[in-house]
Amino acid sequence: MPMLDMEDSSLYYSVKGSGTPILFIHPPVLTSANFHYQREELSRYFQVITFDIRGHGKSPHSSQTITYPLIARDMEKILDHLGIEKAFLCGYSTGGSIVLEFMQTFKERSLGGIVIGGMSETRHLLLKYLIRIGIVAANSGAVSLLAYLAALSNADSLKLFKMMVTESRKSSAENIEQYYRYILKYNCTDQLGSIDLPVLLVYGMNDKPFHSYAKLLEEKLPQQELVFIDQVMHQIPTKASPELNNLIKSFISNKRKSDKK
Repeated sequence: MPMLDMEDSSLYYSVKGSGTPILFIHPPVLTSANFHYQREELSRYFQVITFDIRGHGKSPHSSQTITYPLIARDMEKILDHLGIEKAFLCGYSTGGSIVLEFMQTFKERSLGGIVIGGMSETRHLLLKYLIRIGIVAANSGAVSLLAYLAALSNADSLKLFKMMVTESRKSSAENIEQYYRYILKYNCTDQLGSIDLPVLLVYGMNDKPFHSYAKLLEEKLPQQELVFIDQVMHQIPTKASPELNNLIKSFISNKRKSDKK
């Protein structure tokens, strides 16, 4: 099992395929297992890198509080460890917020971003409510319940459900709670204009609460392409994987073509 040992912690990561690197970032409770379909399909064309955020899945509990800047620094360490100068960053849900954080902090290590159902701030009341429920559950140590609900919502097959539950149950309740709490305080909307790299924004047509975030990012990001996928809600990596994978392939291909001009 590949582990990146650091001074104060360690991270589980996986690498599959070769070519242009894409680093994937998951939301709280879920793990890198959420990108199973991207790893299997996109690794035929690219170098697909996934990892479990500290205290999630196979990555052990972190003594440091989980924040987006900490996760972004860990991502830089993964790229350093693998000898990768620049990569595309792909984040799902709050992982999309971390893509925005990384592209602001480590612009020189970024080729571009892919934000799947992400946001630059948390302002929708329903989302805040759901996050607070997650905080209460994590604070009470209900990791198995959170793992079950997250897998039930995201998995599209019994096999993937079992995989996701198994991995998420290994997570640290304390680190999950910290991740949830940071979501409520994070706001990079005013800094979005500084991200002068291409960003693909992907949202579900039926994910109505997140459409305001999509429009906000479309308005504020200098270089962006916004795409809505029909007949899907928030769980795009697993429940609309063929459409998402094709969008990612096209986005990176077009970026590479423009770089050659």
